[in-house]
Amino acid sequence: MPRAALSVVPDPAPDDLVRFYDVTSADGTRLRAWTNDLDGTRAASPTTPTVLLCNGLGTSPYTWPALLDPQCGVRVISWNHRGVGGSDCPADPARCGIDAFVEDALAVMDDAGIDACPLMGWSMGVNTAFELAYLHPERVTGLFAVAGVPGGTFSSMLAPMFVPRPLRPLITVNAARAMKLAGKPLSVVARNLPVGPVTGEVITHSGFMLPTPDLAMTRRAVKEFLTTPIDWYMHLALATAKHVRVSLRNVRVPTTFVAGRYDVLASSADMRTAADRIEGAVYVELKGTHFVAMERPAEVHDLLLDLLDRVG
Repeated sequence: MPRAALSVVPDPAPDDLVRFYDVTSADGTRLRAWTNDLDGTRAASPTTPTVLLCNGLGTSPYTWPALLDPQCGVRVISWNHRGVGGSDCPADPARCGIDAFVEDALAVMDDAGIDACPLMGWSMGVNTAFELAYLHPERVTGLFAVAGVPGGTFSSMLAPMFVPRPLRPLITVNAARAMKLAGKPLSVVARNLPVGPVTGEVITHSGFMLPTPDLAMTRRAVKEFLTTPIDWYMHLALATAKHVRVSLRNVRVPTTFVAGRYDVLASSADMRTAADRIEGAVYVELKGTHFVAMERPAEVHDLLLDLLDRVG
C-alpha cells in the first residue's frame, strides 16, 4: 500500500487522536474500547485496512504514536485491559488471564462488525493474538508481533542479562508477587510522580527505554500507565504468567515478528525461534528495547504496512 510520511503530533488532547467507546465482553465485563477512526470514515473506506491491536499489558493508545497519525493508512480497533484505563474489573477477579483477553478481543471485533482481520500484538498482547489465532483461526488473516513471544513470556525475560532460562520465571514471577503485596503504597507514589520533560528524558535515557522521537507522546503514555494501581497490574501480570507457549504448527497466515535487540522483557532469540517455526514468517530485529514501537515508530509502521500488503 502507498507509504505516507508520518508526522510528529505536538502534545494534542486525547480526543484529537482517539475515540473511546464501550464494549461488553462475553462474561459481562464492560471494556473501554478505542479506535483511531475518529468519525467512522476509515471504516467506510474499502482501501483502508482494519487491524485489531492486542496491546501491551496495562498500556494505552499512546504507546503507538504511528497509529495515531492521521496519515497512518490503517484503521485500528483495540481496548484497555480489564481494570485499566476506564475498563471495569471483572466480577470474578480470576477472569484476567489470556483466555479472558481473547474473549475481550473477540468482543471488540464483533462490536466493530469484523469477521476476520490481521492482529497486532505487543508484549503480552502477542500471547493474546496467537492464542486467538490458535483457537479461532477463521478470525485471523495476519499476525504482527512486536516485542513479544507467543506464550511462556516470563521464561523469555532477562535474556540480555544472561540469566539462565530456568531462573527467569522464578525471578520475575516472585518479583511480581512482591510488588503486588506492596502495590497500594507504591501506587500512591506512582500516581503523584510528576512526568514532565525532565522525567521523560530520564526514562528515555535509562537503558530500559531508548530515546523516542516524540517525547510528548512518550510522557502521555507513561502518565496513563501510572494511573493503574500497581497491585492490580501485578494481579494481571501473574494471571498472564500462567499462559504456556502456543502451538505454531497450524499458523498459515502472513506473520511478522519485530524484536528489540536490547529488550529485557521479550527475548529476541525466542522471537526468532518462533518465526523459524512458521512458514514464510518474517523476522526483523531493530536497535531498540521493549518499547521499539515508540523508539522506531516509522520503521515499525512500515513493517506493519508490509505485512498488510502480504495479507492483501
